[in-house]
Amino acid sequence: MLHTTRSVAAAGLLGLALAGCQSQSSSNTTEATQPAASATETAASTDTISSASISKYLQAVSSDEMMGRKPFTVGEERSTKYLADQFKQLGLKPGPDGGYFQSVPLVEITGTPAATMQIKGNGKSLNLQYKTDFVAFTQREQPQVAVTNSPLVFAGYGVVAPEYGWNDYAGLDVKGKTVVVLVNDPGNAGTDTTLFKGKAMTYYGRWTYKYEEAARQGAAGVLIVHDTKPAAYPWSVVLSGAISPKLRAQTPDKGASKCAIEGWLTLDAAKRLFQAAGQNYDQLYAAANQKGFRPRPLAGLTVTASIQNKLRRQTSRNVLAVIPGTTRPNEYIIYSAHWDHFGVGKAIAGDSIYNGAVDDGTGLAALLSIAEAFQKAPQKPARSIVFLAVTGEEQGLLGSAYYAQHPVFPLNKTVADLNMDMLWPYGKMKDLTVIGYGQSELEEYARAAAKEQDRYILPDQTPETGMFYRSDHFSFAHVGVPSLYASGGFESRTRGKEYISEQRQNYTTNMYHKPADQFDPKWDLSGITQDAQLYFRVGQRLASETTFPQWKAGSEFKGARDKSMSGQ
Repeated sequence: MLHTTRSVAAAGLLGLALAGCQSQSSSNTTEATQPAASATETAASTDTISSASISKYLQAVSSDEMMGRKPFTVGEERSTKYLADQFKQLGLKPGPDGGYFQSVPLVEITGTPAATMQIKGNGKSLNLQYKTDFVAFTQREQPQVAVTNSPLVFAGYGVVAPEYGWNDYAGLDVKGKTVVVLVNDPGNAGTDTTLFKGKAMTYYGRWTYKYEEAARQGAAGVLIVHDTKPAAYPWSVVLSGAISPKLRAQTPDKGASKCAIEGWLTLDAAKRLFQAAGQNYDQLYAAANQKGFRPRPLAGLTVTASIQNKLRRQTSRNVLAVIPGTTRPNEYIIYSAHWDHFGVGKAIAGDSIYNGAVDDGTGLAALLSIAEAFQKAPQKPARSIVFLAVTGEEQGLLGSAYYAQHPVFPLNKTVADLNMDMLWPYGKMKDLTVIGYGQSELEEYARAAAKEQDRYILPDQTPETGMFYRSDHFSFAHVGVPSLYASGGFESRTRGKEYISEQRQNYTTNMYHKPADQFDPKWDLSGITQDAQLYFRVGQRLASETTFPQWKAGSEFKGARDKSMSGQ
């Protein structure tokens, strides 16, 4: 589970095979082309998805043999081969090119910033220390990048959001300058619940957006002020991600359109920087959270920083397979999960293999179990079912973003994406928590399937953390495909809410992105089984229909879908 996105697919990629699609975009989600599976058939199908099948697949994908499933390593070779072999053994068809792989060209950038970031001006000099005060990296595919005596400016949250009447760059020319911005978005401060979506983070709050917008504005550099509460993770998470080699999508301009330097400042370093500019951080923060905020130069301060890079270009792989539909084979339902993790790294407690059992071995196990269930179901799906295991999620949703920009199957013929990431091995749940609740009609499909399991639907309990933008479903949502990302994760059926809260906190503190995230024979996989069965039922219903689920009014993704379906 993690971090970034790429731009929306070009309109030309969406323009294939659009004729006649308008008639299929009705919001009626109940009409079916064939009789729904009987209760007996449904039970037989879902019984195929068992704790035993989940355990079998989970142990395999998170074993030491897979070497932590990192792209560009032997772990990638082994894990992607395993997935393709399983798809083949289950009898799933390969992609249109006759293979089970989609090539994803990436570049690995190993950056070494200069030890200090020099701040000068107003007769003052401030040397910020790498790792302690700042981290920096780049998306430019160059041996060295630098900003030299680049004027510093403060641009609030770094947001340009016309729909909210907000422009933090209004009247500010940042070409050649380095922009300092706050993490999250103005609604998160809680001083005005009418700003943006209140406490719930919007895409404007994601650090990836801030880098994208600063580049669009022509900035030479961009530095985000880290504050643990609005960021929803401590400085240690920023640091661990920054010092590792970074995978990026290969681009024709080799990243030249990006800022030369992207990075983060600790809150303490930011306060010292503002003080050197004769400004008070708390006052600037308060101003940035008010409508009508205007950006401002940081009183003559400049920054000098540089990064030495080692570059490695290579092709990673998405793994995909298809169960062709019986009567509507040219319409597709995608099940997605990411296969990648962090490989072999710094040893912790004598263990250096980052197995990624929960993140996202659980999603892969569910993906394979659902594929097996569809293959063994007595009634085959009317629409085609695509199983997609993507690369580079931990590096910024790279594999799913690449698929969204280079779809194997037309996006306007793609009914939905059903994404599975980090399912919890703590037994059956009473809830089904939907991340990004309120976005699409897929929630009603999830609600119906949850009701069959005597579960209730729960909106994301921490919307301020921006989880909707941190897994692969977002790549599909970004190009307009309705997406579902849900799992039980709040209330244990037998042990209640406090037990799950304790288990999740323990995972976040002691296991998340660490070697300790490895298979435990003591885990109770019945909750993962329950979630996989629910996802199977949602896909089964979608496959039996002729209509397409819709984004709800007000969703920021509705426009992209409408454009895609109308052939624009």
